[in-house]
Amino acid sequence: MIQHTFGLLVKPATQWRSVAALDESSLRTLLIYPCLLAILPAVAWYYGTTEIGWTVGDHGEVIRLTRESARQICILFYLTMLACIAVIGYFVHWMAATYGAQSSVTRGIVIIGLAATPLLLAGLTGFYPILWLDMLIGVVAVSWSVYLMYLGIPIVMNIPEERGFLFSSAVLAIAMVILICLMVGSVILWDLGAAPAFTD
Repeated sequence: MIQHTFGLLVKPATQWRSVAALDESSLRTLLIYPCLLAILPAVAWYYGTTEIGWTVGDHGEVIRLTRESARQICILFYLTMLACIAVIGYFVHWMAATYGAQSSVTRGIVIIGLAATPLLLAGLTGFYPILWLDMLIGVVAVSWSVYLMYLGIPIVMNIPEERGFLFSSAVLAIAMVILICLMVGSVILWDLGAAPAFTD
C-alpha cells in the first residue's frame, strides 16, 4: 500500500489509472489504507499535545493536555476521520449515476480514502504543535487533496473530465457541509464530557 502513498504524491495521474484498473476484490483491500494511515495523525497529536505542548503568544507558558483527555480526544479524532471518509465515499457512490458513472460504495470510499492521503500525512505535524507551521502545511495538504480528488474522480469513474469536474465540485460541497457538521458535533461532544483537560 505504500506505493499508493508515494504514487499519489509524485505521479498522481498514473496512480489513479492503476487504481481504476483494479477489480472489486482488489479495491476492497484498499479499504484498509485509510484505516492504517489515519493512525498516524491520531498518534502524532496524542504525543504532541501531551509531551511537547504548545504556546499562545511569544512568551506564553506551555499548554499540554492530560493523557486521559488526549487519549479520549485522539480516539474520537481517529474514528471521526474514518467516518468522514466513509460518508463522503458513500456520497460519491450515491451521486455516480447522476454523472453517468458506474460505481460501488467500495469504489467511492477508496477514491476519498486515497485523495485524503496528503491530509492524513499532514497530521504528522502534530508531533510538534506549532500553530503557524501546522496551518501552512494544512493549507498545502487540503489543496493537494482537492487536486487529487478532481484528478482522480474522472479517471477512476471513467467519465469525461467536464462531468468529472462537476462531480468533484459536488463532492467538495458535501465535504464542506460535513466539516460544518463536525464543528457543531465537537461543541456537542465537549458539552457531553469530551472537552479537553489541561495539565496544571
